[in-house]
Amino acid sequence: MRAPRIALVAGETSGDQLGQALITALRERAPGAQFCGVAGPLMRAAGCEALAAADELAVMGFVEPLVHLPRLWKLRRMLLGRLSKWQPDVFVGIDAPGFNLGLAARFKAAGVKTVQYVSPQVWAWRQGRVRTIARDCDLVLCLLPFEPAFYATHAVKALFVGHPLADQIPSASGRSAARLALGLDPGARVVALLPGSRAGEVQRLGAPYMQAAQWLRERQPELLFLAPMASAGARALFEAHGAQAAGIRLLDGQARTALQAADAALVTSGTATLEALLCGCPMVVAYKAAPLSALLVRALIRVPYFSLPNLLAGERLVPEFFQQQVRGPALGAALLAELEDAPRSELLRERFRAIHATLAQGGAGRAADGILQLLPP
Repeated sequence: MRAPRIALVAGETSGDQLGQALITALRERAPGAQFCGVAGPLMRAAGCEALAAADELAVMGFVEPLVHLPRLWKLRRMLLGRLSKWQPDVFVGIDAPGFNLGLAARFKAAGVKTVQYVSPQVWAWRQGRVRTIARDCDLVLCLLPFEPAFYATHAVKALFVGHPLADQIPSASGRSAARLALGLDPGARVVALLPGSRAGEVQRLGAPYMQAAQWLRERQPELLFLAPMASAGARALFEAHGAQAAGIRLLDGQARTALQAADAALVTSGTATLEALLCGCPMVVAYKAAPLSALLVRALIRVPYFSLPNLLAGERLVPEFFQQQVRGPALGAALLAELEDAPRSELLRERFRAIHATLAQGGAGRAADGILQLLPP
């Protein structure tokens, strides 16, 4: 019997991270397994043949992807052709559901087992999508503990695997080591700014993040600001908002180290908020979409929070700012409150540690086991 062939299509930096951990776990269980698809640098280093780069799927919002539709359709046609000739045993879409669920439908119709790794937030908005998922996916691998119960009511096979980031990040803070690695004074007061990995996020949030830093520095001149940049493109966009003139130290990558070193962080909603939680870093969360996308979010959303820490806790643990609320002084004031309230910060870290323990389930290994169980014996 030939070694399993697993097609992987990952979107963005977070998908690349998940894909790398998954490939490593699959190789441990099926040493001869082969991997091909859409991959970032981490997945390529782990042994995945890349037909396209993961950042080609880095398109956010509801309306913005319309501009990219011709390119995305062309990419999908190419992948269907190349991967079909390769004859995968399993297709695994890693996040990017708007792109991957369409591929899953085609592969499922061709008799290939299909997996969606990272559940779309169907429990939060557009719940009708669950019917499409039930039709096109043999398995949904869930990162959040409350998701399988939702799928169970719709006859969808779903497995909570935990989050690989929770396994990768130690529960101890690692602050001293992080500050040493960044050359920071152990006693410094440090704020991390994470404006996002997508160009649209940095364009919309760069200015208010900069204004928040300036507002804080006027009141706390001793504060140090770190801004880990997800890519050279994100760095260029953030620099255009005056980061260097404002005295903000830009880092190439190193988001985790910056979050471990920081006393508080201003973070764009997404996986980075989970990373901040796992690093034990108090945070303020912001999100700003294109105007039409924001209108649709408000109309369709069915949950009271949008940040992962609050969704996981089931309550408002961290401040959230959305759309018009995202203004420099408001963000700065919220950050100052986090920095000044030491008892609250310690309580917050305790809650973060409890959530960390819930999510640390050997996520990549559990995901690999679920995928391999779809294969014939």
